[in-house]
Amino acid sequence: MIKIIGHIGVVVATIGGYAAMGGKIAVLNQPFEVVIIFGSACAAFVTANSKHAIKAAMADIKAIYKKDKYGKQEYLELLSMLYLVFKTARSKGWLALEQHIENPHDSEIFKKFPGFHADHHAVTFLCDYLRIISLGAEKPHEIEALMDQEIDTQRESRNHTSHAIQTMADGMPALGIVAAVLGVIKTMGAISEPPEVLGKLIGGALVGTFLGVWLSYGFIAPIASAMKERNDGELKYYICMKTSILAFLQGAAPQVAVEFGRKILQHDVQPTFMEVEEATQNVTV
Repeated sequence: MIKIIGHIGVVVATIGGYAAMGGKIAVLNQPFEVVIIFGSACAAFVTANSKHAIKAAMADIKAIYKKDKYGKQEYLELLSMLYLVFKTARSKGWLALEQHIENPHDSEIFKKFPGFHADHHAVTFLCDYLRIISLGAEKPHEIEALMDQEIDTQRESRNHTSHAIQTMADGMPALGIVAAVLGVIKTMGAISEPPEVLGKLIGGALVGTFLGVWLSYGFIAPIASAMKERNDGELKYYICMKTSILAFLQGAAPQVAVEFGRKILQHDVQPTFMEVEEATQNVTV
């Protein structure tokens, strides 16, 4: 909702300010210049990106208008799940987790946490590293290096869509100049017309420059920034798992290990220490 309000604010501030200083709104109605600018930008976007990237970009654009994927409750559930996993490993050994790691969809541990259990990528991420650890790779620095590489790969892949949209935004002012030049060419073809006609044609041509800059910095670039912010925020979920796992591998008790994960979260989604303690006291195998 806040994104929609932002878009409306851009329109109201720009068009309202223009009208307030005596500008004629009708002059801004240049649909063919919109076609030249936005149509060319979309065509260039399709040319520059793969089919998969285009689909991912469209999905990411839709996502920024929805509720964040991971909020306070989702992190509280994650920390509770990690606590139960660590507690099981500490009391029964890593072999006790084997059935849960190899068949996570039927795991009685993961089923207790439906939000996490339904997140295929998060489940795969956790189980892959638990499997590696259970096979004997328990050196924290080695696990950390591997986790960092995977998270960096995910970040690069996720941010490709926002980068593609930002590139589109960067090109729109230039396409606005193209539309303006075409408008000037049209005006020169009517050079014999009276001044009032030429004035309208020149004004219409200049709208191209306005639209290119306005659409770029008022809409497309902010959408790209919102996409990047959302994607980076979702990666925090994986970083939280990474931090807790490493702390446990270094010898921290289950409660302390999840506290390490809690501390790296942003304040707007971070459960309190007491909330985590209360939640973890209620989970059992």
